[in-house]
Amino acid sequence: MSEEEERKVAHRRTVDHGNPMGRWHILRSLGVTKPNKKFQHLGIVRPESSYLIDLLPPKAYPRYPAVNLPGKFVHLSANKAKHAIQAISWTPEGRRVLSGSNSGEFTLWNGMTFNFETIMQAHESAITAIKYSYNKEWLLSADQDGTIKYWQPNFNNVNIIKGAHSDAIRDVCFSPNDSKFVSCSDDNTLKIWNFNNGLQESVLAGHHWDVKSCDWHPDLGLIVSGSKDNLLKLWDPRTSPGKCIATLHGFKHTITATRFQNTESSTKRLLASGGRDRSIRVFDLRKMNDVYVNKSHESDVSCISWNPIHGNLLTSGGYDGSMNYYLLDDTLRGQEEQNMEFYHKIPYAHEKSVNCIEYHPLGHLLATAGTDRSVRFWCRNRPNDPYAFKDTTYTNEKSGTTWYYELDSQGQPTEERKDAPTQNRMESLPGLGQGQWGQ
Repeated sequence: MSEEEERKVAHRRTVDHGNPMGRWHILRSLGVTKPNKKFQHLGIVRPESSYLIDLLPPKAYPRYPAVNLPGKFVHLSANKAKHAIQAISWTPEGRRVLSGSNSGEFTLWNGMTFNFETIMQAHESAITAIKYSYNKEWLLSADQDGTIKYWQPNFNNVNIIKGAHSDAIRDVCFSPNDSKFVSCSDDNTLKIWNFNNGLQESVLAGHHWDVKSCDWHPDLGLIVSGSKDNLLKLWDPRTSPGKCIATLHGFKHTITATRFQNTESSTKRLLASGGRDRSIRVFDLRKMNDVYVNKSHESDVSCISWNPIHGNLLTSGGYDGSMNYYLLDDTLRGQEEQNMEFYHKIPYAHEKSVNCIEYHPLGHLLATAGTDRSVRFWCRNRPNDPYAFKDTTYTNEKSGTTWYYELDSQGQPTEERKDAPTQNRMESLPGLGQGQWGQ
């Protein structure tokens, strides 16, 4: 067989965090890194392909968000029976991604090789929200019919709250100690529930239209909600019934996403929100006004997420399938309102709306899902990758080829575009000859 006829075996792309994490712990134990600053100098990772082995986990670069920005498309995962996906979540240990589809099914995807693992029917209607508890022992899911379900890590369903809301539930979130959780719905209300007995404790009424998003502050007794009435409301969950302590204005259309800053190294005093007026606003809870505003999205903002390592890195998804990354200033410059420009943009991340964005707990991977019925995975760019911005997610090329590169004699990547490698068929079977399988 000639070289032209030889076909390479297609290797599945794998992003394994074990090796860099192990090296990072060894370097810290040997005192190579500075223990007082807890970061490794950026100069060790040079812009050469051979220095890929020196790339450490995101925790090693807390002062360099550019190194940890997940802008490289890795893999697209989709079920055989495709349905739009409205909710995803990494499992607490980060080994798998759980997605909930409009068919009411849970699907588990491997977090390193991104292949399908298992599927199960979880709800009778579209799954709209998924949330793991802080103690990593419980999972909440909600659906279009207003039903909430409790799950154990092995996906044993232990409790069902039917009729929790009279309309579709849009979001759920645990309290910091996991004893309570909050849910919001298109019935204009938020409800606080006792997790242990599944009983309703209070109703947060004050919005005049559908409540599209909610979040419970990771440290404070504070709940935020965003609604179709263009208002952001902050609630005190300790009062009964819940008291609205502040109403934040600024949006001109439906608020679709609200998330408190939850990075361990941050002050956790910022609140990010996005709406259908194509704007993203970041509020300072100490001032109760917006300190950052961005209107760079070309369509409505559908979801947002904070980076788990960098408290000043924010990611958003749009209804046109694009994703934007924003880098906030470390210190405010004193103005009442500051414009923040997007730090990086992936214009064609999805073919349709991006419905949810979730970072891996270690921060080196990003999972997204959308109306195009797929889950997509993103990783950090490799050093000196010549095709970092030539992927179809940046160029919108609809072709059957994929970018692959090899190293030349000097150890530099070649710039040749090749067809995606396919697995060579078996030439013959013992006792059966070649037949059609060997052709």
